Amino acid sequence: MKRIQILAMSLLLALFSACNFTEEIHLQEDGSGRLSIFFDGSELMAMAGEEMQKTNEKPVDSLIYFKDFLEANKDSIAQLSEEEQAKLKKLEPFTLHMLMNPEEKMMKFNLSSEFRQIAEVNDAFNTFQEASALTPGSNPDQPTPKPMEEHPTEVNYNFEDGVFTRTAKILDEELFKQSLDSLQGADMFLSGSTYTIKYHFPRRVKSASIAEATYSADGKTLIYEVNFMDVLKDPKALDLKVELED
Repeated sequence: MKRIQILAMSLLLALFSACNFTEEIHLQEDGSGRLSIFFDGSELMAMAGEEMQKTNEKPVDSLIYFKDFLEANKDSIAQLSEEEQAKLKKLEPFTLHMLMNPEEKMMKFNLSSEFRQIAEVNDAFNTFQEASALTPGSNPDQPTPKPMEEHPTEVNYNFEDGVFTRTAKILDEELFKQSLDSLQGADMFLSGSTYTIKYHFPRRVKSASIAEATYSADGKTLIYEVNFMDVLKDPKALDLKVELED
C-alpha cells in the first residue's frame, strides 16, 4: 500500500521536475521484442530526499506486475465505466521496477513489456503516466485504481518489411492547447530534462529520417536525444522512419 502511494506521488512530481526519460526498444526480425520506458529522477530525489529521510521512508526495490494488480482489484475495476476499464487494460502487459533510496538520492523507474508485435505497446509513454492512477481507495488495505485523465496525444509504432516508424498525433487540439498552457513557467524546471530514444534493430540501419541521430559501431542501434520540453510542446519532434538494410 505504502509503495503504491510513493509511486503515485513520484510519477506526479516527475512530470514537473528535472527528469530524464529513455525509451528503449529491442526489435527482432519477426517483429517481436521488448520495450521499456526508463525514468531517472535522481535529481528530484536529491531535492526531496532530505525531507523523505525525516519521515523514515525505507528504501524501495519493488516489482509491480500490472496483470496481477488488475486481477487483485477486478471487483473495484468492474465498477468503472467500460472506457476506463479499457484504459486500465492497457497496463496489463507491463511490469514496473521501482528503485527509491532517499539516503542514496536515487529514484529510478523502469516500465517494460515483451511484445509479439510492436503495435501491442503503442502509446507507451502515456501508459507510463497512467501508472500513477494506482492510488489508494477508501479501504486503506486495498488500493483502488481511479479513473485516468484523457491524453491529448498518442504515439504509434509499426515495423513491417524492414521499415520501422514512430508516429505521434494530436487526438484533441483543445486538450493539447490546455496542456501547453499548463506548461507555462515550467521551462525553468524542465530545461535540463531530456527524452532519449534508443532503438535496437535486427539489421543495420540503411537510412533514418532524423539526420542528427547517432549509431552504434555495428550500425544496428539508433540513438537520439531531445529536450523533454520540446517533446511536450511538439509531440512529432520524435517522429521517425527507419529503413533497414536487406
